Order: sequence, then C-alpha cells, then structure tokens
Amino acid sequence: METRRMCPNCRAFITTDDKVCPYCDIKLGARQVDRRSPADVLGGLIPHARFTTVVILLINTGLYAAMVLHMMRAGGSGGVTDFDLQTLFDFGAKYGPAVGGGQWWRLVTAGFLHGGLIHFLMNSWVLFDLGAQTEESYGTGRYLVIYFVTTVTGFLASYYWSPTLSIGSSAGIFGLIGAMIALGVRDRTSWGAAIRAHYTQWAVYGLLMGLIPFFATDNAAHIGGLAGGFVLAYVAGTPRLSGAVEQVWRIAGAVAVAATALCFYFMIRWMLAASNA
Repeated sequence: METRRMCPNCRAFITTDDKVCPYCDIKLGARQVDRRSPADVLGGLIPHARFTTVVILLINTGLYAAMVLHMMRAGGSGGVTDFDLQTLFDFGAKYGPAVGGGQWWRLVTAGFLHGGLIHFLMNSWVLFDLGAQTEESYGTGRYLVIYFVTTVTGFLASYYWSPTLSIGSSAGIFGLIGAMIALGVRDRTSWGAAIRAHYTQWAVYGLLMGLIPFFATDNAAHIGGLAGGFVLAYVAGTPRLSGAVEQVWRIAGAVAVAATALCFYFMIRWMLAASNA
C-alpha cells in the first residue's frame, strides 16, 4: 500500500501517518480520496483513488460498445477488434475537412474513441494508473481541466499537421504526462527530480513508439497534448489550502465536463441528421 503523500501546503514529501507536516508545521487532514465514503462511489465498486479516471474509462467503453453495434448494423467488417474509417468518422473522429467545415467538437470527441481492441486496451491500461497519480497530485478540478484542454490542444496540433482522420485518448494521456513533468519541474526536491525523470521517460518512449509504422499513432496529437499539459499544469500549480482558489478549479472542472457533454450532443445531433439525410 502506498504510504507516501504530499503536504497540501508546502508540497513536501511526507507519509500518510503524519498528522502535522514536519516541514511547515501545518495540521494535516485526511486525503480527499480517503474522506470519500463507499456510498459515494457505487458502494465501493470503483476504487476511491481512481474514481474520476474509471468514469472516463467507462465512457470510453460505452462508446466502444456503441461503435461495435453501429458497425455490425451497417454490415462493416472487423467486428469488435477493429473499426472502419466510416464508423470512426460517424462517432466524431478528428478529420481535417470536417473540423475546418465547422465541426469543431471533433477536437474533443476524438479523444474518447479508439480504432480497435488493442488500441483501446493499451490506452485504458496507461490511463488507469496515470490518471490516479495526476488526480492525487493536482486535485479533481485541475485533473479534469487538464484532460479536457490537452485533448483539444492535441487534436488541434493534429489538425494543423495533417488532415487525415485521427482518434484516441492518448492526446489527453500525453497531457497528463506533461502535467506530471511540470510537477517535477516545479518541485526542486529530489522527489521532484525523480518525478520529472520518470515521466520524461514515459514521454520519450511514447513518442518513439509513434515513429514505428506498426502502431500508426498520431505523434502530432501526442506532442500537442504533452505541451498543453506541461504549460497548463505549470501555470495552474498544485492544490493549496486557499478555499477560493480551489473553488475556482472545481467550477472549471465542472465546466470541462459540461463542455465535453456539449460536444457529444453536437456529435449525436450531427449523426442523426446524417442518418436521416
């Protein structure tokens, strides 16, 4: 079990048993994830520290299942393992001409789609662990904003780099990696250096994989997400004890969720209009 945590005031590296920070002498309360009761997270079915990330993964899974049904009804090939380009486009993939034609919402919806089973499983595995680390470090509000904004910056970079169709949660994932690198840059301790080195390795390995034709990844989206996550997280910083500032981030997180829902509303409305045309 993880026994380390960060002081919410001075961000020093302490243990979960500390009641008072030995560095800044501030009284410590329980972590936000520890204060949640099992009833808050479906009777304990979803791990507390990964609740927000699991919700994102459930949305991705629901969309994946919907895409399978859509393609099967349309008579497409691939089944549950791979999707054809038409199915990906119908569900909101980034496609240059469509985005340029006013379908801006594709810059968001593309981040919740996957091209096949292996793509879906690999991204889900990475997000499951990375998301929990990012939320614990930055708080739920900042985490949601970072994930939403970096999905947009990732696919915006992809849009300007190439008009071809692109999808995947890796734009947001690289945004979270960029945020963790920023955490290590801001923290001048040995712990910060370790965090910086660890997630820089993640970024390098991920970008190198993008150079392998077999993976057919969109490195423009990865770089756009990585840069967006680093800049946003570096400016935003980590949670402090100031209630007003944290309330602003909670509101910003809710706005990010609402904006994502709005993008999917536009996607569904466009899909229904296209099917009736």
